[in-house]
Amino acid sequence: MSKVDFFERKLDDKRRLTIPSLAREEFASGIVITRGFGKYLHFYPKDVWDREVEAALAGDILDEATADKNVQFRIGKTEGKLDEKQGRVALEKFQLEYANIDRDIVAVRVGKYWRVMSRESAL
Repeated sequence: MSKVDFFERKLDDKRRLTIPSLAREEFASGIVITRGFGKYLHFYPKDVWDREVEAALAGDILDEATADKNVQFRIGKTEGKLDEKQGRVALEKFQLEYANIDRDIVAVRVGKYWRVMSRESAL
């Protein structure tokens, strides 16, 4: 089975994004949505978040850089599951506002997670 590394979609009227069928399996453990480093979102498979991101965010208690990353990733963080029928995930209004996403999105695989942005910012 081939793997998808890029897709474009439109959000439906309930702010739901349909994940392509070839990418759904990697989100079987769930999906974690956070702010990105810029004006975009990160989509992490829940098992990757738990195993790798949480470990990286643990850091030293006095490490300000790690503290800043914690704030960046935890403000507006949501977790959920794709709906089984159509592979959709609902995005919160504040997440869409942060990433300046209206309706058209572009998603690109970045290693073990996805960067999700407005179509306009991807051009």
